[in-house]
Amino acid sequence: MDTTPPPCIIAGERQRLISDIMQHSARAATGFKALGAGEDDVIALLMRNDFAFFEASLAAGMIGAYATPINWHATAAETEYVLTDSAAKILVVHTDLWPHVAAGVPAGVKVLFVPTPAEILAAYKARSDAADLPPDATLWDEWVAGHAALTAPPPDMRGVMIYTSGTTGKPKGVRRNPLNAERFALMSSATSAAYGLTPDQPMRVLMNGPMYHSAPNSYGITSARLGSNIVLQERFDPEQMLALIERHRITHMHIVPTMFYRLLQLPQEVRHKYDLSSLKDVVHGAAPCSPALKQAMIAWWGPVISEYYGSTETGLMARNTSADALSKPGTVGKAIPGARFRIFDDEGREVPAGVVGDVYVQISHMPDFTYHNQPDKRRAAGREGFVTVGDMGWLDEDGYLFLSDRKNDMVISGGVNIYPAEIEAVLLGIPGVKDCAVFGIPDQEFGEQLCAYIQREENAPSLTADEIQAQLAVQLAKFKIPKLIKFADSLPREDSGKIFKRKLRAPYWENSDRKI
Repeated sequence: MDTTPPPCIIAGERQRLISDIMQHSARAATGFKALGAGEDDVIALLMRNDFAFFEASLAAGMIGAYATPINWHATAAETEYVLTDSAAKILVVHTDLWPHVAAGVPAGVKVLFVPTPAEILAAYKARSDAADLPPDATLWDEWVAGHAALTAPPPDMRGVMIYTSGTTGKPKGVRRNPLNAERFALMSSATSAAYGLTPDQPMRVLMNGPMYHSAPNSYGITSARLGSNIVLQERFDPEQMLALIERHRITHMHIVPTMFYRLLQLPQEVRHKYDLSSLKDVVHGAAPCSPALKQAMIAWWGPVISEYYGSTETGLMARNTSADALSKPGTVGKAIPGARFRIFDDEGREVPAGVVGDVYVQISHMPDFTYHNQPDKRRAAGREGFVTVGDMGWLDEDGYLFLSDRKNDMVISGGVNIYPAEIEAVLLGIPGVKDCAVFGIPDQEFGEQLCAYIQREENAPSLTADEIQAQLAVQLAKFKIPKLIKFADSLPREDSGKIFKRKLRAPYWENSDRKI
């Protein structure tokens, strides 16, 4: 007799069976239809990771609607843009977030409220007061319980429509074409393999990345569909994460390089206090990871570190293992089965191995997409049946992909192309540099010049711009050395680990005729 407990999602001191999550999703699907939502409609989610996030996402899929998670850092105006642009029919929102966005919710959008759990309120020092809600507020669990489970066969799957932050203009909704059951199963299988998820074995997954981001969203929903045990960490804390791994015998995680860095800053006695032997595959992506950082994590956790390369538009494109990372430092991996890379120059000619160009990919198991209400931008991203998301890089002779930079981040100074990622990699190797961002700012003579923002280590407050420039000169050509170096106590970041370069860069371009 099998005595294995049924899989569940654990959040703080609460837990809910995956079977109950699925049942609630089927009830919510009936409720969504009763509110007028159906195929190709949008159901927006403004929540931190919680049971209801899974239930609403899965329910949207059951009626052929798109689930659109919204960054819960968003202002009322930013929320209004996504709700309006997507023509969302329904918004599911945590109660503590409602007062900050209420003014931006268009009339006609039906709102369902999820009481913010105690562990999330404590982690974010937030408050949730019933007085802040409309007097007729509809609460999620009660509303779900009032509907029968949907039993009709599901229509073709739409999935999520994530709004990408982008590097220019307002965010764009990535709207994927519907998938029938056979194609959806094929895509799900390829996605699971690229994430390192092993559906043939019991999995205990730790989720600590916000599911409004594309990859954590995909990772979390895929894990739920596979019947995994899932532990939700309400907010990333490095030692708490180690404790959760030991307590729940976590086997799989999706994290970002910033978390690696913070984990490695823990004192040795804390790092070795916890039993991490249960880990089987810890996958990372979403932001660049220096070879030294990854090597340090592999030395600590063993060969369980893997990496994917992907985007909201294309899904997962490449994967590498710990062995790949050690033998080919800096690679983001090799194309997964069903994916093909091509590297083109500015004239549209394919370049040979080792030559930097625009990275294009074609993935047979992924449905095509468009940018919602902006089909011209989708057309501009395509070439010969392949698509680019603006990355530049090269393939080596073995087919491993290395990234240079985002094309939109490339700096052109005096007619010379400069890739900030190359400079940032050298900066991060300088003792005393904790983090950095390099970008272009206006220059009357050369068009652009390089600017670097540096966050110093706490023990290196005396590190100067002259010292940094001198050390860069040892490894980089003169034209790659930033003329302007600024120091900051911290750099603006999203929870994904990506630095908000746009926030640093924008003030320098305010009076320029060029859009960034």
